[in-house]
Amino acid sequence: MSQRIVILGCGESGVGAAMLAKQKGFDVFVSDGGKIAETFKYELLQLGVAYEEGTHTAGLILNADEVIKSPGIPEKNEWVQALREKNISIINEIEFASRYTEAKLICITGTNGKTTTTSLAYHLLKKGGLNVAVAGNIGVSMSRMVATGNYDYFVLEISSFQLDDMYQFKADIAVLCNITPDHLDRYNYNLDNYIASKFRISQNQTADSLFIYCADDVLTTDNISLCKGQGRMLPFSLNHKNVPGAWIAEDQIFIQLNENQSNQFTMYTSELVLKGRHNAYNSMAAAMLANALEVRKDIIREGLSDFQNVEHRLEYVATIRGVDFINDSKATNVNAAWYALECMDKPTIWVVGGVDKGNDYEMLRELVKDRVRIIVCLGIDNMRIHEAFGKDVDMIINTSSAQEAVHVAAKLSKPGETVLLSPACASFDLFKNYEDRGRQFKAAVKSL
Repeated sequence: MSQRIVILGCGESGVGAAMLAKQKGFDVFVSDGGKIAETFKYELLQLGVAYEEGTHTAGLILNADEVIKSPGIPEKNEWVQALREKNISIINEIEFASRYTEAKLICITGTNGKTTTTSLAYHLLKKGGLNVAVAGNIGVSMSRMVATGNYDYFVLEISSFQLDDMYQFKADIAVLCNITPDHLDRYNYNLDNYIASKFRISQNQTADSLFIYCADDVLTTDNISLCKGQGRMLPFSLNHKNVPGAWIAEDQIFIQLNENQSNQFTMYTSELVLKGRHNAYNSMAAAMLANALEVRKDIIREGLSDFQNVEHRLEYVATIRGVDFINDSKATNVNAAWYALECMDKPTIWVVGGVDKGNDYEMLRELVKDRVRIIVCLGIDNMRIHEAFGKDVDMIINTSSAQEAVHVAAKLSKPGETVLLSPACASFDLFKNYEDRGRQFKAAVKSL
């Protein structure tokens, strides 16, 4: 009798896992407490996978040999607790998928920058002629890619929620972009728990693995002892030279992964298509892993110069009547908004707000004083934004839709200024997700 795999949650990761599990001969059942999207239901029917929606049935879940859980389901969930009591293994779909591929796994995590770094790394490896796929927390699930293709390399964006359900998984190259407080509601409001989660990316690494990390990030360097694997440590920094590692000096990026200086990679920072300090970090991390995989230096330089940034991350939308509109809807925490404001080189009207996750806005104060003229709040409860910045800007205005926010910002802006959507908050008060928020913002700009 075939082993029973139960999948909790039927988003992209759940359907991908169902597809791969079915292909590998498991008895597969999918259970989602909410409504399953029609496209996913159609796929399950095509696969011949049984499912339930709007409920969880104990008799159909607690008889599993193993459970693949959606990253969105927290540990305190009653069904997770019930499965733990019965000692039923709970993993995520990346751990499951990794059992069925011989590909090298390049795994990228961090509070901010992981999507850009993942996309850029994929771009460099693809440009270098490697047989590579991108998956994980970006785009489609790894399970779907393993089920439908054959790749030599995977570039995987991995969130802390995904890392929490990974045990045997091994990253051949792990990248930790940075750590700043985020999602603390999932970690009992204990920053140490969140930090430990991020360092899980290093678990099971062997001496031939690489661990790439930001030497300028205090929470990373202060907790580097949590790095449990045996991977070779490769730091990158804007402030000081690292050999082996990467650094910036005299407006150039230097990458030197061993003592042989003739193998050193160099490139002027002015040639990077992605601007701002945070993107210098992202570019270094992606270039380091491409260099380690022996992508030619001229290909890496070209790739860092012609990359198209991901949607909703400092995405240029349009210039209307001399005013630039920038969509940074993916900035769902204060640190990400800091990076966006730091990139602004014109007077800025800042569109901010949403579901406040206990934000501390203090780190933004100097940037706001220096660069922001007007704040347009986009959210249901904007009180904390008023309290934080009321004395630092000319005006703060409340709005309750993307269209209203864009119209107010456009009306108050002057030629030569920038309207920046960088919410510093989650989107769930007014929008389905940050993509929905970003697309509504762009649509409103284009309708001006």
